[in-house]
Amino acid sequence: MKLMENVFRRTLPLALAVLMAMIAGPLVGARVLAQDTVAVPAHATHPAGGEANLVIPDLQNTSVHVTFFGMSGHTLLLSGLVVCVLGLMFGLVIYTRLKNMAVHASMREVSELIYETCKTYLITQGKFILLLEVFIGIVIALYFGVLVHFPVDKVVIILLFSLIGIAGSYGVAWFGIRVNTFANSRTAFAALRGKPYPCYAIPLKSGISIGTLLISVELVMMLIILLYVPGSYAGPCFIGFAIGESLGAAALRIAGGITAAVEALNGTSGIEVEAETLAQVREALDAGVGRILLDNMSPQEVAQAVELTAGRAELEASGGMSLATVRAYADTGVDFISVGALTHGARSLHVSLEVR
Repeated sequence: MKLMENVFRRTLPLALAVLMAMIAGPLVGARVLAQDTVAVPAHATHPAGGEANLVIPDLQNTSVHVTFFGMSGHTLLLSGLVVCVLGLMFGLVIYTRLKNMAVHASMREVSELIYETCKTYLITQGKFILLLEVFIGIVIALYFGVLVHFPVDKVVIILLFSLIGIAGSYGVAWFGIRVNTFANSRTAFAALRGKPYPCYAIPLKSGISIGTLLISVELVMMLIILLYVPGSYAGPCFIGFAIGESLGAAALRIAGGITAAVEALNGTSGIEVEAETLAQVREALDAGVGRILLDNMSPQEVAQAVELTAGRAELEASGGMSLATVRAYADTGVDFISVGALTHGARSLHVSLEVR
């Protein structure tokens, strides 16, 4: 029930904004039309503008001799499609290499735990996106079908390609989370060797593979529309894909806060939530979290968090710990203090033995 309330609370402002736009759009259009009635002759007609009304010419028309270094538009786009497929293959190759890199079992378990947590978030957000698509679909049908007077087949195409756009954003997000969790554990294991380059190269490969896959997915869809969809239907395909891709990308950035994340775990025991502000501490306490990590808070803020918590949850202070500050944090009454400098701040010692 609380999840539905959160979804309703997040979708209400968007729904109101779309409703206002639908109401204001025809009024503004009517006003502009009234102003231009005298200036435009009665016999003059203008094709409707906008991406949805885009018509792609026949790229295989041999009567039009327009080439790019001797290549026709169709051939040029086909070569672009090949490049995009290579981009997809590049992302999959990096995925396989990261997965097969050496990693300690305990580090792999941590990364798999993080992945399972992120997967729970993705599933929850997927349900939210589908629910949001219902509202967006109604708006699409009303706007293009009723106000713009598009035929039914074009409205259906816009709705279909909005779902394809959502699927593209969702798939790339899933790929990104999986690749990043691989990279995290492999980078941590590579750091034990004391060499800086792997710590730089592994996350870089992960980021490049995600970016390449994202661009390739979007361009593959656009090139398929340009090459294989009839020109009169290209506009609805483009606008539908743009709506879905933007909706999916925007909704996946909405994590829903601490409360939604805890609810998605269905009351799993042993949850620790990271909080960077006192407001997040309050939200974690209201959600019934048993342990809160206070990240990069000053000793004064930690003391306020201890007073606010009043024993309802265990508190762990982390970030900025050193021999000079640890006493101030300990005096706040926090339950635990974590020091990352014990590992990432340790100096390596090179020892060699020469036998003659």
